[in-house]
Amino acid sequence: MSGTAALLTDQLPLRRNRRIRLRDRTLLFRYLVVVNLILGGWYLHWRLTQSIGQAALWLALPLLAAEIYMYFGGVLFLVGLWRPIQRQVRSLNQLTPPLAPDHYPTVDVFITCCNEPAAIVEQTTLAALAMDYPVNQLRVYILDDGNAADIRSLSERLCLLDLRSPPLQAAAAALDAQRNQLTARLRQVEALQQDVAAVEQVLSQHSLRVSSQPELLPQILAWFDQLRPAALPDQVWLACQTALGEGFDNALHHAHKDLPAETPIELEAVILNYGVLLRIWDWGHPFDLEGYLQTHGEPLDDWAERGRGLTILRQVVDDLSYFRSDDGRNCLLLIKRYEPQPEGLSPDQSERWQRLGQLQSLHQLLRLSQPSQPSATAILAAQRQSLQAQIDQKTDQLADLARCRYIARDKPKGRPHHAKAGNINHALFSGETQGDFVLTLDADHIPKPQFMQRVLPYFFDFNLDRGQYEGNQIAFVQTPQAFYNLPQGDPFGHDAHLFYGPIQQGKDGMNSAFYTGTNAVLRREALVSMGLQHFALDFAKDEQRLAEFDLIGGLSSISITEDMNTAMRLHSVGWRSVYHSEILAEGLAPDDLSSTLKQKLRWAQGTIQVMLRDNPLLKPGLSFWQRLQYFQTMYSYFVGFFIAIFLASPIIFFFTGLIPVDNFGPQFALHFVPVYVINRLTFVAASWGIPLRELWRNEQYAIALFPLYIQAVWSVFTNQPIKFQVTPKQRQSGVYLGLVRVQLIFFGLTLAGMIWGLVQLILGNWPDPWVYIINSAWAGYHLALLWVIIRAAWWQPKQPKTPA
Repeated sequence: MSGTAALLTDQLPLRRNRRIRLRDRTLLFRYLVVVNLILGGWYLHWRLTQSIGQAALWLALPLLAAEIYMYFGGVLFLVGLWRPIQRQVRSLNQLTPPLAPDHYPTVDVFITCCNEPAAIVEQTTLAALAMDYPVNQLRVYILDDGNAADIRSLSERLCLLDLRSPPLQAAAAALDAQRNQLTARLRQVEALQQDVAAVEQVLSQHSLRVSSQPELLPQILAWFDQLRPAALPDQVWLACQTALGEGFDNALHHAHKDLPAETPIELEAVILNYGVLLRIWDWGHPFDLEGYLQTHGEPLDDWAERGRGLTILRQVVDDLSYFRSDDGRNCLLLIKRYEPQPEGLSPDQSERWQRLGQLQSLHQLLRLSQPSQPSATAILAAQRQSLQAQIDQKTDQLADLARCRYIARDKPKGRPHHAKAGNINHALFSGETQGDFVLTLDADHIPKPQFMQRVLPYFFDFNLDRGQYEGNQIAFVQTPQAFYNLPQGDPFGHDAHLFYGPIQQGKDGMNSAFYTGTNAVLRREALVSMGLQHFALDFAKDEQRLAEFDLIGGLSSISITEDMNTAMRLHSVGWRSVYHSEILAEGLAPDDLSSTLKQKLRWAQGTIQVMLRDNPLLKPGLSFWQRLQYFQTMYSYFVGFFIAIFLASPIIFFFTGLIPVDNFGPQFALHFVPVYVINRLTFVAASWGIPLRELWRNEQYAIALFPLYIQAVWSVFTNQPIKFQVTPKQRQSGVYLGLVRVQLIFFGLTLAGMIWGLVQLILGNWPDPWVYIINSAWAGYHLALLWVIIRAAWWQPKQPKTPA
């Protein structure tokens, strides 16, 4: 097998960890998009050149502007869906090669709450604690922005409950066992210290420190002679003496040639049972002895005045090397092996000689295992210090084993608090959280056990060269929002398979998946680094913002919807994002119209705030496609004004007879119907797999909420005070017809206009029935769209039947 083929084979299991493919029927969708855009352009050309109603320009021009707005909005929407990708990933515990649980990253779960019922927070917290993840690497934080006593009490109770759980008890037992093992090792090391110190005291006579003076050679040889064991042969000892003298001479006249005479030379003699090691340490410059000998050699000079050079050293010893140590010294290492001659020694002498050699061997082995330490005593001291640090670490881990924690912040009057973004940022910079990753959950979103196992693999790539998993540039992984309390028929349009399906997948295909505030895992490093960059810019403009650092240094806080702008900022500084389409958490959807409208108004206002304060079209660092994806979302919230024009046009016709379109009959139908049909087919292809009933519900609310969109645009552009309002998690009972006054007015006028127009047609006041038919079809479509929100205004959940 060739090297390339082998490499591809080795990489195949790694590719199976993650796979990406286009969403089903994407090719068909693309063909339809092209046809759609062509037909739409053809229709607009006809409208601009042949059909503007000259008799009512005050109505014809706004209607034409609305159609142009819708066309370009459709272009942005369809282009945003051009590359919808579906991702497949192996769970964290099934990766190839496997990743050991001990190497899993630490995770902090942030459950954000503000005055939610304690029962809802408890359910989410228990589910987070039960996730399939090592207990030592998971922490769950209740971020209580309401600083409520019942939530604080709840966190304490859940903390104690978790500590008594079998997984935590097992983790505590394991940590305690590890600490006991380390403590036992520490006691053994402490017991060895005194004996090792005594051995080193005995062996200390085997080292000598002298100055760089040649007249000290006799003293050196005398010192060396006293170390000779009786079993060492004379010839070997003579060779060792010669080597020691030549080595000392080399240090004097080569290494220390230009150094002061006071420069020390250190000598070590290690006499083992089967060999002698001589080490001569100098402070000279580095020197490549092996390279020198290989290229030059050195002939023996019998008449040399002093040492006869390196060649004789190579002749009298078995091993010769010269190396530089980390402390800047050079060491000439000489090794001479021998066979001992114990004849003539008494048993006591022989035993003493052998034991001393064995002690030297063990001592040298210990020192060679830790070459950075100067002595065996120092090695044991370092080992003792290391063991004590490990024991302290295990003790801290035992004390830190509590996983359920509570964080609340002071909210002084007169200071911005930045709502949910400030709550999360406070937790990030409070010093109480240190996880590598952060899972953000709204108080009512209950995570499934496999959440972390399914999401975390996206954050790592396997490095083949290093043979290990390493972090990548993924800043966050977003998962869908789903709800477990949706009533039959979804009267409030909360099912979001369209957004959390093709729309998010299309954004993901262009590296612009949105962070939606909950059910997402974020990399702490990305949040903090991005936050610091943007805070530095804010601080440069206004130094007084330093006091807000802990509230604005992570998630974006420039709007009441912190999530989208946070994603945009992360993308702008080079981080990437992932959308994982598997439902891994389910929450509570608002089940009354008042709560629903509050939530949707907040989303609209926050998005428009971002457009004005951090416009993606002008933001450095974003790619063209990322700018398009973010701007398309912002552009869509201006639709309310144009929907009002569409709704008003048939009403004006019924009561006045004014037609904003010339040829508003068969000619109009000829141009409009093909465009409408291909538009419907394109939308169905893009959203394949989503029930038609849900698609219709989404379309109804997209039109019926037009007064809310107008209100959002008006409130932001007129700088009206906008506050973050938490979506109620409990049903607000009541009838809310007052919230849909505008829709009721349009509905009533449309219905009355259709009846009035029919009367006029019967009376013969309108000679062309096609005009009435087309306007009636248009008006009937409007009635069907508006009815959903009118019906939702008085919708009540079904009451359970009481037994007779």
